[in-house]
Amino acid sequence: MDFRAALLDQTRAFGELIASGDPDTPVPTCPDWTLRQLLRHVGRGNRWAAQIISDRLSQELDPRQVRDGKPPDDPQGAIEWLNAGAALIVKAVDQVGSEARVWTFLGPRPAGWWIRRRANEVAVHRADAAIALGADYDLPLELAADAISEWLERTCVEAKRHHRVPLAFGQSVHLHATDDGLGPTGEWTLVNDEDGVGWSHDHGKGSVALRGPAKDLLLAITGRRTPADLGLEVFGDTEVWDKMLAAAPF
Repeated sequence: MDFRAALLDQTRAFGELIASGDPDTPVPTCPDWTLRQLLRHVGRGNRWAAQIISDRLSQELDPRQVRDGKPPDDPQGAIEWLNAGAALIVKAVDQVGSEARVWTFLGPRPAGWWIRRRANEVAVHRADAAIALGADYDLPLELAADAISEWLERTCVEAKRHHRVPLAFGQSVHLHATDDGLGPTGEWTLVNDEDGVGWSHDHGKGSVALRGPAKDLLLAITGRRTPADLGLEVFGDTEVWDKMLAAAPF
């Protein structure tokens, strides 16, 4: 899919949602944050990533050193600042080349990795804003499915790099999207077996399994809504699900 377009589109939609509400509105899925702080987090995060790429950094960048890392005080200026930050990521990747190796929190990765990462990051934080405002939330099917895959990829890397094991040995979690059009990529299985923690698009029963739209599965695995609130079908041991979320990377 076109992650560049997704990053720009999701950032624009996120900004429009933020602009529709009171900046002091609490964000229940990001405790102690307001919409103003959520906007700053997303906007600075995009500029942080862009600077890592443009400066071809091999070490983590202190967020306090992000250039122009604070949004303007006026609401319209803040939204323009937000959208410009997303564009800076795309520009930075074009400048250094998508395959140039740069720092990421998962180890060195091609610069283009950041575009996908930030697109999915903004998509989930847009859900935070929608929940805070009681607004409808939708997501392109392909992006929702990819965000689930990316979450699982990061979960597996975190398990190996930082020993954040989300499942006990022999346990598994299966997700099944009910949307039309995904085919085999609409199923995901996370396991902890002889090869360690890994995931695939394999069909499987799972120690616990969730079934429903991909968008809702994404909100569930990122802890934004409970499976019950989302109306997801749940089969198996819910304690396995709860423990997995406690070790989640998002």
